[in-house]
Amino acid sequence: PDRKFKMALLLHRCRHQLLRTCRQHPLLHAHTALLASKNTVCRKRFTTSNTSRDSQHEKKATLDDETVTIMEKKFQRDEHTNVTQNILSKVGRNLLHIPNHPLCMIKNQIHESVTKAYTGLEPPEPFKLLDNINPAVTVQENFDSVLVPEDHVSRSIHDNYYINKNNVLRAHTSAHQNTYIETDLDAFLLAGDVYRRDEIDRSHYPVFHQMEGVRLFSIPEINSMTNATVFASSERVPEHQEHHTAETAKAIGDDLKASLTGLVNDLFGDVECRWVETYFPFTHPSWELEIFFNGNLILYLVSWVILLLFSQGEWLEVLGCGVIEQKILENTGQMHKAGWAFGLGLERLAMVLYNIPDIRLFWSQDERFISQFDASKLPKDQQFKAFSVFPACTKDIAFWVPDPDMSENNFSEVVRGVAGDLAEDVKLIDKFEHPKTKRVSHCYRIVYRSMDRNVTNEEINAIQEKLREEVVHKLDVSLR
Repeated sequence: PDRKFKMALLLHRCRHQLLRTCRQHPLLHAHTALLASKNTVCRKRFTTSNTSRDSQHEKKATLDDETVTIMEKKFQRDEHTNVTQNILSKVGRNLLHIPNHPLCMIKNQIHESVTKAYTGLEPPEPFKLLDNINPAVTVQENFDSVLVPEDHVSRSIHDNYYINKNNVLRAHTSAHQNTYIETDLDAFLLAGDVYRRDEIDRSHYPVFHQMEGVRLFSIPEINSMTNATVFASSERVPEHQEHHTAETAKAIGDDLKASLTGLVNDLFGDVECRWVETYFPFTHPSWELEIFFNGNLILYLVSWVILLLFSQGEWLEVLGCGVIEQKILENTGQMHKAGWAFGLGLERLAMVLYNIPDIRLFWSQDERFISQFDASKLPKDQQFKAFSVFPACTKDIAFWVPDPDMSENNFSEVVRGVAGDLAEDVKLIDKFEHPKTKRVSHCYRIVYRSMDRNVTNEEINAIQEKLREEVVHKLDVSLR
């Protein structure tokens, strides 16, 4: 049996190599589907534990006609409810707690790196890691608590998953920041899944993971850093807030930059960094940290996925950070302190560090994905190797829209609800206004592809037909 298994594995690899060749040759391309379909037998040998893993993942969130239940907490639905069962099915997957998962490994490495910078302080491990918090938050927690203006575009129902008028699936981990500042925690890290309605492609997913850090300093601590007055009443300038002296802002900013430079070096090695001034509602001054990360990895990712994010010879944005707005600390009863905060996306880092070409892979339950990674090894020593190359199936859909400004995210959400993770890419390829009726038509191209099996034309045709029905029902469009 062992010899037969090894022979099947060898045959499996040969078929994939041949499949790559076929995809490059127009005369051989017609045979691609046949070759891919024969991978089914070999694939089953690698996915025997999927059933047991599915049974271990009980539903943590459900949806019915009247209520939304998330982590045993019930919410009443209303006219603002736009969260779907497809999205709720991701709640409780806990990717950050799966040993040897790339996201879990990076989370732990960040915790270790940030804590290392403060090992000389008391207590010896000041940064508390909080990574198991219910993603259902209030609108006040998600937006108001971090000073997001009421008319800010980030509050849009087209960009968020509203549970009801007053509650939302968190769009960032900052939604919990004030809660823990109020408990007198001076150094903590928040990590968790966050939810945003977004476009569909290999670098965007409606659920991803963020991690952020907060460090607060008492007046004596800041005095020891500056030998100057901590707070002042002055005008807000680019260098500091109206409540801070220039010395306070500089000392906190220098500590922040030193900590994050150390973090980046721990993750990427000795790389060139630069700080770009920017704006966030909850920090001032604020910066984005960019690194010049050159090498074959960037070339590979450009050719596969993240062409719009970065390319070889350009700067890669890693995180955002800044000096916490003093108003936030006043609102949480910590007006006698000042500090810094930073936030970053774990998927983006993992895709670069581990050479992972498709964001959907992080949610894969195929053992051939998770078995490639080991927390005891460095990222450079465990680059992702593709375990399947299956042909894509492309379909177009065109319709007259009731509103010329209809959000593309709304259409993407319908696609996700029907096709799930089979939808690899959705692009608006044509927008047409009828010269007489002035009606506006949108035409979208959808690329369907499975990461672990071959999909048939019959299967995709059924999905496409269901999509045509759903888009009429949910978006009130007229098919062309």
